[in-house]
Amino acid sequence: MKKAAASKPDYLERILKARVYDVAVQTPLDLAPILSARIGNRLLLKREDLQSVFSFKLRGAYNKMVNMTPAQRARGVIAASAGNHAQGVALSAQRLGCKAVIVMPVTTPGIKVNAVKARGAQVVLVGDSYSDAYDHAKKLASRSRMTFVHPYDDPDVIAGQGTIGMEVLRQATGPVHAIFVPVGGGGLIAGIAAYVKRLRPEIKVIGVEPVDAAAMERSLKAGRRVVLDHVGLFADGVAVRQVGEETFRICRELVDEMVLVDTDAICAAIKEVFEDTRTVLEPAGALAIAGAKAYAEKKRLRGQTLVAVSSGANTNFDRLGFVVERADVGEHREALLAVTIPEQPGSFRKFCSLLGARNVTEFNYRMGDPGEAHVFAGVSVRNRDETRRIMRSLIGHGLKTVDLSDDEFAKLHVRHLVGGHMPLTTARRAPAELLYRFEFPERPGALMGFLNAMRSDWNISLFHYRNHGADTGRVLVGMQVPKAEMPQFRRFLDSLGYPCIDESRNPAYQLFLR
Repeated sequence: MKKAAASKPDYLERILKARVYDVAVQTPLDLAPILSARIGNRLLLKREDLQSVFSFKLRGAYNKMVNMTPAQRARGVIAASAGNHAQGVALSAQRLGCKAVIVMPVTTPGIKVNAVKARGAQVVLVGDSYSDAYDHAKKLASRSRMTFVHPYDDPDVIAGQGTIGMEVLRQATGPVHAIFVPVGGGGLIAGIAAYVKRLRPEIKVIGVEPVDAAAMERSLKAGRRVVLDHVGLFADGVAVRQVGEETFRICRELVDEMVLVDTDAICAAIKEVFEDTRTVLEPAGALAIAGAKAYAEKKRLRGQTLVAVSSGANTNFDRLGFVVERADVGEHREALLAVTIPEQPGSFRKFCSLLGARNVTEFNYRMGDPGEAHVFAGVSVRNRDETRRIMRSLIGHGLKTVDLSDDEFAKLHVRHLVGGHMPLTTARRAPAELLYRFEFPERPGALMGFLNAMRSDWNISLFHYRNHGADTGRVLVGMQVPKAEMPQFRRFLDSLGYPCIDESRNPAYQLFLR
């Protein structure tokens, strides 16, 4: 006699009956006016970052735990998480009065670890990824008889997350073209798709993953669950090597499309959401917004209503410097260029004049070859088309130019490494180098004004400038001034009216740059 096949869960009923509002709130569906204008569509943010644990994860965790038997809760629960699920489990255990042990990767941001401990849960740090933590948690669960609360591959968890889809349909006042959902293991998108596609099948449900953690996209293409060899950890909340079995089944049936975005696009989305809401999302929390932007541009959408789930705001303060560094490039508002100019007095100023009134965000240059100089420059632009126009202008004036805006090696390392010692043969043939650090008011044209005040026959041998968003610009300049012209050089310093410091005897300069 054949064994009857297990029936599939009725997710519509499960979502309608889900008990999430003991701990969760119905989050607003907010218009993002600046972002909407920028992409030419009406973008609505489902603000799950406003939950008490700053993430949607408490919905699924609580719905799972509240449906456990009293005996199961008495033995306690155990979970594996990169942070947000951990906080959801910890809060739910605190509310339900049961013990919780959370296994987290060693790479988890400290803000998430501390938040879990503050809820009274025991934290165990193991491994570099969620997969490492998951394997360890399963072993602990089997030994201790505690109930394992899966972060995504569980019908009760999926149903809890699906209440977000239910709220979106209630809150949206007009037609919705698509809902964009961040994807890690797939619990959130599975729950949203299960509800939305039953009631409004015409609405597209689109998943968004980082290019270096695309487990769902690759699995859907392969028709089976694949295991990634490595995952990028920048968006740690979705750093999963393999999606869930049940979530994959649902996504294969109901998800319309997957979109992949890179780190720069995520950083740009974090910045843009901040401009609209004054909230700093975590990388995984901004994933859906980055995907909505990329999809609208690729499909050339105009005038549509798009919903993006801003899924979390648990980010480390230490990470913000990196986000700022990469956001403008991700928005295509900063072009990174390598420009070759003649190594002769006045050529550096000519190069700057060709950039016109554009805001210069960075200059890195060190004299090396006696015939030509290589300048690493950052320039504020409005879009990629403007970058191409700048390149055509520079090349048209005989300056070899390479666009490094999409070069990961250049963005991560080269921009910080331009410099080093001047070659000895070059140094011997030229006047001694003077090194000065200048400060001036940070405003458009200030850098060009500084260059115009200099004598054109004094060669610039080193130049470093980076706009850090402060009200004061800081420039490090190496200049080769003949001894006979030192009185004129001192008069030049006095006439500038800017604070300046002679760093020619600085030990760091002597060791690494001279």
